[in-house]
Formats: sequence, C-alpha cells, structure tokens
Amino acid sequence: MSIATPQLRLPVTPTPAPVRERALRPLERPQPRRRPKLAFAIIALAGAALIGIAQMALSIATTQDSFVVAELTQQQRELTWQAQAIEESIAGASSPQVLASNADSLGMVVGGSPSYLRLSDGALIGMGTAAGWNSTVNPNGWSAVPNALVSDTPPVAEATAPTGDVQPVVEEPALPPVAQGLPSPTTR
Repeated sequence: MSIATPQLRLPVTPTPAPVRERALRPLERPQPRRRPKLAFAIIALAGAALIGIAQMALSIATTQDSFVVAELTQQQRELTWQAQAIEESIAGASSPQVLASNADSLGMVVGGSPSYLRLSDGALIGMGTAAGWNSTVNPNGWSAVPNALVSDTPPVAEATAPTGDVQPVVEEPALPPVAQGLPSPTTR
C-alpha cells in the first residue's frame, strides 16, 4: 500500500454489438422429392427378420438346454442315491460282525496268547503252541447284535476241519540263482 491517492477511473459503458442483418434471398424452385428405393426397404426388412429368427433360435436353444440340465440333474440325483446304497452295502459287508462271521464259517479260530521273538538273542518268548479247532468267539451266537445292513448277506462257503492224520505240506521257497556273487534284479 502506498500513501498515494488512487486514480479515479471513469465508468465504461458497454457498446452494443453490431447487429447483422440476415441476408434473405428467395428460394429457387424446390427440388423434387426423391422416391425411397425398394432395395433399402428390402434390406431393412430382411435385417429385422434375421434378428427375429436369431432371437427365436437362441430362445429355443436356451429352452432345450434347460431341459437337458434338468435331465442331467435327475440322473445325478439317481446316481447319488445308487452310490449311497453301494456305500451302505460296503459298510455292512466290511463290518466287524460280518468279518468275524465269515472267518468262523471258513474255520478260522482265535489264536491263543501270542509268541514273540527277541531279536537280540533269538529267544522265543510266549507259549508257542498252535490254536485248537474250537474257537472261543462265536459271532453268530446268542450275544450277536442283529445288523440290518447285513441281514441278507450270505456267509462265505463253509470250511471243513481236517480229519485224520493229514500233515500240511510245506514247500521250500525257490532261491534265486547265484551268478557272480549276490543275486540282484535286472533293472533294464
């Protein structure tokens, strides 16, 4: 800011913009109206018809696909039911009750107390006797709990106990031929 007095300005009056006069001229004779060409109309109608046909084809394809999806969903539901039924039958066939019953029908018996081999000195610890032909477990006896999953499962073929002086045949395992030192498998 200075101490000097401000200059006084004179008000400026706006000047009006010059008005242009429109140049009017008489029109020449109007041009004759052109007749629309038939080709343009045919192209427009053909385009509209093609759009309509494409829309109907897409609608039909979508409807057909929905029927296919519904059919596949029904098949998936049936296959799921079949898989569940098979899983139930497998669960029943692999239950401990069925396994014990099949083992009993094959003549398997519960062994006595186990024997152990001590590796440090090769000593046999335990009874070391064979199991008898009478089983201590009866899976089909009065204490068996009925199982609905295996009620229609037939037992395996009945086994018969050996009679008389039948001795089991023990075959010696075939030893691999020794050629030039230790036997080794052929890898190539």
